[in-house]
Amino acid sequence: METEQPIPFARTVITARARQAASRVMASGWVTTGPEVVAFEKDFAQWVGAQHAVGVASCTAAIEISLRALELAPGSRVLTSTITFCGAIHAIIHAGHIPVLADVDPVTLMPNADTIAAALGQGVDAMVVTHYGGHGAPVMELAAAARLPLSRVVEDAAHALGTTIGARRVGSISGATCFSFYATKNLPIGEGGMITTDDARIASLSRTLRIHGMSGDAWKRYMPGASWRYDVTEDGIKANMTDVQAAIGRVHLKSLASWQRRREELAAHYDTGLSFVRGIVPPPHPAEGRHAWHLYVIKVKPEFGVTRDKLISALTAQGIHCSVHFIPNHLQPYFRRFIARGSDFSAADAAFREIVSLPFYHSLTTREIDRVCAAIAEIGAFSRVTTTTPTPAFRW
Repeated sequence: METEQPIPFARTVITARARQAASRVMASGWVTTGPEVVAFEKDFAQWVGAQHAVGVASCTAAIEISLRALELAPGSRVLTSTITFCGAIHAIIHAGHIPVLADVDPVTLMPNADTIAAALGQGVDAMVVTHYGGHGAPVMELAAAARLPLSRVVEDAAHALGTTIGARRVGSISGATCFSFYATKNLPIGEGGMITTDDARIASLSRTLRIHGMSGDAWKRYMPGASWRYDVTEDGIKANMTDVQAAIGRVHLKSLASWQRRREELAAHYDTGLSFVRGIVPPPHPAEGRHAWHLYVIKVKPEFGVTRDKLISALTAQGIHCSVHFIPNHLQPYFRRFIARGSDFSAADAAFREIVSLPFYHSLTTREIDRVCAAIAEIGAFSRVTTTTPTPAFRW
């Protein structure tokens, strides 16, 4: 019998054309921030419908730079979800501000108007809105709940390249939107991030902040006729994108629409395959707009028969690798110092015990999804039988 190949949680694809583009840049003699980054910024801004795009080193750097570009007073209170990547919380802290964590809606796993109202306390000065898993957050509704203008909202769209809210693509709604090109993302480069905005001031300041607060980057200073002089005008960081990264991104951007359609097909296939599995709740679909399907996150309910952790262990034993997005940040030792007494994260705590991110990427096959769904169904069915017949076929 042929042994089944493992199904990884993520699979990074750098296409042949993208590798060729990267090689071309490396042979050009200029590999750091330069003309390729400028071209990628232009292409990306057009794709999301924004006036400006600024290439940076990561989405985490994008969030920090965007918050700095809002020019908030030091120590401002910045609200965000407890269910988000820890880097988003660090970005708030590194920007000189205080994170204020909000509980989530039990269905969408994102804050809603009620959880934001509960977290406000004496009020907040800005907000980082997370689009979880590719499901669009109602940005305008959440800004109103936080009593903030959209100009004080930064969107964490690490999962949301291709997401639409109504007819608008995420990337041109709030003060600034931050994207990720990490190896597992919908547009994979390996590393990298992008800030998009319609605010020329935020774009200009972000360009300065990403390269040590200098008035001109090296490429501009070394162009024919340019001056080698520069001024340091801001407390910047080292977070610029390279031309090698941008070359890969430009090529992959041309394939993004077809990759997104494939993700929609794969999500629908998972929906069908898991629809009859007792105790498994598939991810919600937005009432309007388009889901980017960065993640496919299920919930494991008690009626399934085994816990989330035991399901992950059983799937791993069969070569099917999963993950959890995310450990709520109010549970993390470092962030506990920012949690106000009496804070309620009951929905996030309950969700954390149940959520599992299944293998999901555009190169996943329907046969692999069928195998994942069959394994989940078998594990659940067997666990319910063995509650009365204790003869385990799976060891976890």
